[in-house]
Amino acid sequence: MTNGESTDLSGVEDPRYAGFPPGFFKRVDPSSDQNFYSEPRMVTHIDSEAISAVGELYQELQLTGKVLDIMSSWVSHFVDPPTDLTVLGMNEAELAENKQATSWVRHDLNMNPKLPFEDGSFDSVVCCVSVDYLVRPIEVFDEVHRCLKTNGVFVNSFSNRCFPTKAIRGWGQTDDRGHVSIVGEYYRLTGPWVDVRAELRTSSSALGDPLFAVWGSKK
Repeated sequence: MTNGESTDLSGVEDPRYAGFPPGFFKRVDPSSDQNFYSEPRMVTHIDSEAISAVGELYQELQLTGKVLDIMSSWVSHFVDPPTDLTVLGMNEAELAENKQATSWVRHDLNMNPKLPFEDGSFDSVVCCVSVDYLVRPIEVFDEVHRCLKTNGVFVNSFSNRCFPTKAIRGWGQTDDRGHVSIVGEYYRLTGPWVDVRAELRTSSSALGDPLFAVWGSKK
């Protein structure tokens, strides 16, 4: 890195990216994420109804045992926290504040998509309102698959809110339906995953933040 700018690691060398338009994984602000996330933000990025929808989904899927929360912060939104929750994210102060976590790891997945865990380490992996920031999503999904136990679930939840300069351009150029399709494509190109599902988890008539989720299990 030079002058606080991160190298473009958009994964174009991987042939699985060939189906995405040029510049899809670039961002308005290409500067280092280390700088952007250097100050802790002890806030929630979706409203209370959407937060409840995340927790309800985790309960419905029975995410217990050893769980990894990637791109995490000071909250993980579990109603009943798993017995062993590792949170991985960018800001040490935020991660250390996470009361549901049993351990935390500071790691920049855009700089290095390789997860620092052994094969088959986790029963489940979750990613809440952060998948839109990944510039190398295929490599990250590969790594999540590697770190999951067989039949382990990977859950991505997201809304229509984000830091627009840090989300990939392709995300900003599509609507809610497009966002679901993008995440679904990440599952299709990696894995193998089975029982992949996509749902709107909040009411379609609600005035607040919508909460979408896409999830699948490791084959």
